[in-house]
Amino acid sequence: MLLAFSVAPAGGESDSVSAAVAEAVRVVRESGLPCETNSMFTNIEGEWDEVMAVVKQAVDVVAAKAPRVSLVLKADIRPGHTGQLHAKVERIEEHLNAD
Repeated sequence: MLLAFSVAPAGGESDSVSAAVAEAVRVVRESGLPCETNSMFTNIEGEWDEVMAVVKQAVDVVAAKAPRVSLVLKADIRPGHTGQLHAKVERIEEHLNAD
């Protein structure tokens, strides 16, 4: 499965969320699962249980810094397919380069 998620603190004393988000991204990167982070989401690839466990850990580290947490999830669940974190983008690039 591919999962795009965004987790952020809410209700804290600061308007900046980058420190708490960095802690969540650290959890994802230390998981060892294929992942990438962009300005809006962190994408992670793996089996359902392992991906969701990482998301829970990421939420937990943010919750330790704020009284409220915002979580957005989007998943592409396609059993039997791996390596899609980059393969999906490569297929798009192939189409763009063919034009």
